[in-house]
Amino acid sequence: MKTIKYPSEGSWEALLKRPTRTFEDIENTVNSVFKDIYKNGDDALIKYTKMFDGVQLSKFEVSEAEIQNASKLVYENLKKAIQQAQQNIHNFHKAQKTAVVKVETQPGVNCWQTKKAIQKVGLYIPGGTAPLFSTVLMLAEPAKIAGCKDIVLCTPPDKNGEIDPAILYTAELCGVTKIFKLGGIQAIAAMTFGTKSVPKVYKIFGPGNQYVTVAKQVATRYNIAIDMPAGPSELLVMADQTANSEFVASDLLSQAEHGEDSQVILVSTDEKFIESVQAEISKQIKELPRKNIAEKAIQNSKFILMKDFETALELIDFYAPEHFIISTKNDDFFVENINNAGSVFIGKYTPESAGDYASGTNHTLPTNGFAKQYSGVNLDSFQKSITFQKIDENGIASIGETVELMAEAEGLQAHKRAMTLRKNALKFNK
Repeated sequence: MKTIKYPSEGSWEALLKRPTRTFEDIENTVNSVFKDIYKNGDDALIKYTKMFDGVQLSKFEVSEAEIQNASKLVYENLKKAIQQAQQNIHNFHKAQKTAVVKVETQPGVNCWQTKKAIQKVGLYIPGGTAPLFSTVLMLAEPAKIAGCKDIVLCTPPDKNGEIDPAILYTAELCGVTKIFKLGGIQAIAAMTFGTKSVPKVYKIFGPGNQYVTVAKQVATRYNIAIDMPAGPSELLVMADQTANSEFVASDLLSQAEHGEDSQVILVSTDEKFIESVQAEISKQIKELPRKNIAEKAIQNSKFILMKDFETALELIDFYAPEHFIISTKNDDFFVENINNAGSVFIGKYTPESAGDYASGTNHTLPTNGFAKQYSGVNLDSFQKSITFQKIDENGIASIGETVELMAEAEGLQAHKRAMTLRKNALKFNK
């Protein structure tokens, strides 16, 4: 675990490069699968499920009996934990509801905006080495609050053709309407085009591996919206000598165990603190059941020594981390000045895992630097805004001439005439 000391700004891009394959490396595979599923529907889904997931399925939709049986397999303490997390996520996302915005911009010109739920949404839930039932909470609960009519969930089956019981229990708890045993590229393609078994949706949500990420981006070519291009998980911790090295090491490892392509970064202004964290990582990693995965991810880790908080902040904003933990003598400096981050965790007693599960914020967040222009999933992600306007006689008098002048200046006479006719009709009626 090497420490990079005082890297120059010109080296940041190479230093902070994510350990992911490029879009072009994966795109050909994704396009091939998409074309096959568009043409052959369920038959192609059967083929790719056998190829990629190693199981032969003839039916993909989870039955009501499977859902009910799954509920019996989830132990009661876990059910209670899921329910508490659901309540916190519900409370936080319900608070994001906004009232209708209505303004009379001129006398007689009334404009307003209201939000409507996206009717059909698709949720992708990773299920490979770690079945993420927590992601069901993060996506299905706000979809339900928003009022989405059809909530379709896809998650890969195991080698026995089954789905983790906790995923099914949580999906039922959060009001998912249909559940399918489908993973990877084929799941995204199925929700993009629709097949005999799987309904087409309007917007697809959820994290996944690099193939899922590219598949979501390809789906946008077919008039499907996506939440964001969310790929392998990442965490950046900003800590100084006042932080707890044991805590920081555990935070870095909590992301490293997600997957081999996860990336964790420690930025600090204190070299001895970095060394203490490295020692803690070496100690703690031995105790992890997912040690082999974490070790490979740690190979992609960076330990960066910066001269001061100001240059550290510049580097962090440049990186735009998915998760950003702050544990310093002056946390407020980073809280007030950070521009690019998916979700921020403040102070030594705020582990990133709290946000992953139960604090209430959403853990579906922009990765790979997309925090510079994307937000994490929130209630608005499941809604779209519609604007309305109503103009009466006074409104025609207020803005009629303005519309005519602007339309004429742009050479759009029909636009002008649409207003002139109304103005003349009002004069005639008087």
